[in-house]
Amino acid sequence: MKLNLLVVAGDGIGPEVTNEAVAVLRQAMEGGGHELVVTEKRIGGIAIDTDGTPLPAETLEAALASDAVFLGAVGGTKWNALPPNTRPEAGLLKLRAALGGFANLRPAFAIKELAANSPLKAEVVAGADILFVRELLGGLYFGSPRAWDKAAGEAWNTMRYTRDEIIRVARIAFELAQKRGKKLTSVDKANVLEVSQLWRATVTEVAADYPDITLEHQLVDSMAMLLMTSPRNYDVVLTENLFGDILSDESAVITGSLGMLPSATIGGKINLYEPIHGSAPDIAGKSLANPLGAIMTAALVLRHSAGLEAEAALIETAVRKVLEAGYRTADLARGNTTDFKVLSTTEMGQQVRATIAAQLAHS
Repeated sequence: MKLNLLVVAGDGIGPEVTNEAVAVLRQAMEGGGHELVVTEKRIGGIAIDTDGTPLPAETLEAALASDAVFLGAVGGTKWNALPPNTRPEAGLLKLRAALGGFANLRPAFAIKELAANSPLKAEVVAGADILFVRELLGGLYFGSPRAWDKAAGEAWNTMRYTRDEIIRVARIAFELAQKRGKKLTSVDKANVLEVSQLWRATVTEVAADYPDITLEHQLVDSMAMLLMTSPRNYDVVLTENLFGDILSDESAVITGSLGMLPSATIGGKINLYEPIHGSAPDIAGKSLANPLGAIMTAALVLRHSAGLEAEAALIETAVRKVLEAGYRTADLARGNTTDFKVLSTTEMGQQVRATIAAQLAHS
């Protein structure tokens, strides 16, 4: 098959980690006899500087003409003084809305080789494997009215959901749970918010169509604690937009680094893929960034947009083999660094590709 991929590397460490991820993606596809065609466009701060807008028309046009979109990261202190609707992040929100993806899949998993990186006890996180399904086009991030009245000294945002928006993301979460541990935890704040009361009632309604799935409800504040005390109790976690953003970032402590976690946004016209870490401008250009989250995101591209499960598994296995061999980037080499082989961003990408090559040679 041929996959037409738009790459929008963005700002900060985005170009560095994206370069390594695309190289790994190309190797895995070509190793399986498939073709990858890459187009590159601008988004975020670099687009503001070059084009005067965080999402140029040509970037959006290319995105809508692609089979999938791969994003690095957007944002940085350079653009923080801009109004919210003109910042780099506004370009990402507009892109998400245009592509139509409403279900953001964020895996959080324990890797035994990184157990020492987690502030949680090894026996707490061992075996944890959670898939967050975050609704991505509703809630506070997109609800209206929204404004900041500087003269009056007040600002407001609107959390808004419709029943249909909740049904469509809930169905994706239940279907994914059927392929995993057959347990779904829906997170809300139904003891306070009417929006969450609608959320809980609607998810409960959808659950009737999936009798093989065990459904439980958790309030977001208690869920934040439970993720840290008993993460192995959870399989698929369904959340609205804001709660999912916060909880999935919190869950990075299970793996030990934000730099390890991938994400995929599905359900719309075109799927959007991005590691969940930010642009990290303080280390940009120094080859210190961890590319493994972006590389694991490349595996999700193969799984959800190309339908190439074997090639996706090839990448994921290579990442684990590299970690088993003691290779680390700086964020992962905690404690006595003499125990590890600390690699730059580029070197880590090269090591993953060498491991894939060895797997392909023995297949």
